[in-house]
Amino acid sequence: MELDDLRRQIDEIDEKMVSLYEQRMDVCRRVAEDKLRSGKKVFDQKREAEKLNRVKSMAHNDFNRHGIEELFQQLMSMSRKLQYQLLAQHSSSGRLPFIAVEKLETKKARVVFQGAEGAYSQAAMLRYFGEEVDGFHVDSFRDAMAAIEEGNADFAVLPIENSTAGSVDEIYDLLVEFENYIVGEQILRIEHCLLGVPGARLEDIRSVCSHPQSLLQSARFLEEFSWQQISMKNNAFAARKVALDREKSQAAIAGEQAGKIYGLEVLRRGVSHSGSNATRFIVVTNQKIFRRDAAKISLCFEVSHESGSLYRLLSHFIYNNLNMTRIESRPIVERNWEYRFFVDFEGNLSDGAVKNALRGLRDEARNMKILGNY
Repeated sequence: MELDDLRRQIDEIDEKMVSLYEQRMDVCRRVAEDKLRSGKKVFDQKREAEKLNRVKSMAHNDFNRHGIEELFQQLMSMSRKLQYQLLAQHSSSGRLPFIAVEKLETKKARVVFQGAEGAYSQAAMLRYFGEEVDGFHVDSFRDAMAAIEEGNADFAVLPIENSTAGSVDEIYDLLVEFENYIVGEQILRIEHCLLGVPGARLEDIRSVCSHPQSLLQSARFLEEFSWQQISMKNNAFAARKVALDREKSQAAIAGEQAGKIYGLEVLRRGVSHSGSNATRFIVVTNQKIFRRDAAKISLCFEVSHESGSLYRLLSHFIYNNLNMTRIESRPIVERNWEYRFFVDFEGNLSDGAVKNALRGLRDEARNMKILGNY
């Protein structure tokens, strides 16, 4: 009976808390209306810190002080989200500098990819833009990003993620550095082949060259041999090297198409240990545009070095019912032990929930950048 009585007391307290919460949110609504008139920002970090210190001082022990801090952090977070929502409904200041288009202008586009003829990036380009595309290649990812920023190309096709080897970290860094934006993606199934010069046999091979990720993906196959492994910038570069050197003792791991281009023979197909190996390529341009039917958004931001700072920012996705599909972190150059986060989530820049979440992230994160909607 005592437990039942205690539970009734908790129920009564909870009813009062719900009533007080609704009263608080009603006041927050009026605060948002005042900020709309005055143009003040929603997030006032100094006032929130003062508020937290004040309410913590009212608690009577350390355990309760910590609990009060968490409770009021959540209350203030919900208050901000309500204010962002109301401001988005009544203000045009939340418009983003991205232009919606029905489709990408690809018919006469010039497209750049990194590598050489026969690279997987070229195959992704052909799959996305068609066989008649006006494409050319450069040596590095940076060269590709520079080509579209400078107007020498309209689009670039770049690998950003492999299903077995993970992310291509350099691409993330370049997306921050350059004012280029993702407008499309292409997923390409990857089948690695061992390629050699005509007449070469497995027993002739003494060294194998390829991109480091391809060597890693073929590790189980390569364990069968004691070959020297040589890292190359690109699989197509590796195939070209073998073709130019014309040594039977040298082989490359690359796609079958690269072998055809450079006159090499397939010594073994499917040398990757994963039968479902695939690479996701992004299509990048220097224009802030997105297709009206775009369904995925990529962005990056930095967070302050404080407990719970990442959680508070990610709560904007939860509150707005947005499905986050990926999060990556990259160290920030020249700022030891600080990180930049890259997030993919489902949505379109014209959606109200997306606008609301982005408004909150923009106010509360450091250096937020929308990388594209595609």
